[in-house]
Amino acid sequence: MASTSPTTDPLSLWDASAAESDYRNAEAGEVTTDLAIVGGGFTGLSTALHAAERGIDCHVIEARQIGFGGSGRNVGLLNAGLWLPPPEIAKELGDERASRLVGILGEAPAYVFDLIEKHQIRCEARRNGTIHAAHAPSGMADLKGRFEAWKSLNAPVRLLDRDEASERIGTKAFHGGLHDARAGTINPMGYVRGLARAARAAGASIATGVRVTALTREAGRWILTTDAGPVNARMVVLGTNAYTDALWPGLSKTFTIIHYFNFATEPLGDRAAHILPGYEGVWDTAPIMSSVRRDNEGRLIVGSMGTVIGGMNGLSARWARKTIARWFPELGTPKFETAWHGQIAFTPDHIPRIHRLAENLYTPIGYNGRGIAPGTVFGRAMAGLAAGEPESELPLAITDMVQSRRSGLMKQAYQAAFTANQIRKAI
Repeated sequence: MASTSPTTDPLSLWDASAAESDYRNAEAGEVTTDLAIVGGGFTGLSTALHAAERGIDCHVIEARQIGFGGSGRNVGLLNAGLWLPPPEIAKELGDERASRLVGILGEAPAYVFDLIEKHQIRCEARRNGTIHAAHAPSGMADLKGRFEAWKSLNAPVRLLDRDEASERIGTKAFHGGLHDARAGTINPMGYVRGLARAARAAGASIATGVRVTALTREAGRWILTTDAGPVNARMVVLGTNAYTDALWPGLSKTFTIIHYFNFATEPLGDRAAHILPGYEGVWDTAPIMSSVRRDNEGRLIVGSMGTVIGGMNGLSARWARKTIARWFPELGTPKFETAWHGQIAFTPDHIPRIHRLAENLYTPIGYNGRGIAPGTVFGRAMAGLAAGEPESELPLAITDMVQSRRSGLMKQAYQAAFTANQIRKAI
């Protein structure tokens, strides 16, 4: 398969506004390395940074550009934990494994903020928490359960009543919320480019615009066939997550792809100063969730599950205008500057996986919409494996790859439901 030329159009608002410079380098020729990493997103570049800092020779291969996938299309909410509350994770993994995973991911935002500080990554980092907002009284009941679960683990979470949520978000549309002080917001493209810069400074090499077309095992090592020449490696990490293709047969069928879209307004200045004055990121408890946040330039970014339908003046744009009018009627009809969507890998139980696909070939996958913090700490764990740490030190137990025959059908069903939701709320 030939390499695809990088796009010249911004992938997202974050691609256009990131202070960190893009890096592109289609290295050609034969490469021999200790660790080959496929994918230049959160997972792949965190793996490269942590491996290079441990003196491991590593080489990242990205088919398009840094952050082309979910890392550059993310909402930018840096949350603790997973989609599921801790008790649900315990039901799936058992108390011991769940406790380890919840502990690691509960501390993961702090680790990300520390990396940002250590490497002076310019990514609009705001360590002011996030708010999970109740879309209805039933949502508030769910948040109370999550609050109790996290408080039992001494997490710095607070329940917000309707009045306090209204004051912090700037709308009376929600019935309350759960504030998590561990969390925050970032420009995700700025962060992933900063990881690339730090990884290169630590000694990692990165090739962009180079696609891996085959993986073969020869004489105890891996040969990665690319359109720029072969890469010979002792160990391989696939960090492609929701943008996994057919490189490893069946891997893309272990999860269901869903999409998430965003619309960003023009900078609103004082008109929106009362909205999220603390710059928290917000997402709601609705079955088809929506989100809202601000960036450093005063843009309002609203999003929901699904794809951008009809461009800047189509169905999705009508949904975004109606949502802003419902939540913030005082804004009138602000102009949109850009819109985008990205892919999320949803596993059947909403818990990530770490697969050993073959000897010295691993993939962390299925972050279920929580890519920033898990991708970073799972990448750190992959570097630990490359350095000789045992698999028992991983955040999750290694599991076998299990394909789902329904992944394609589920993708279509989700997309149909998300489109119907846009139609209903755009009227």
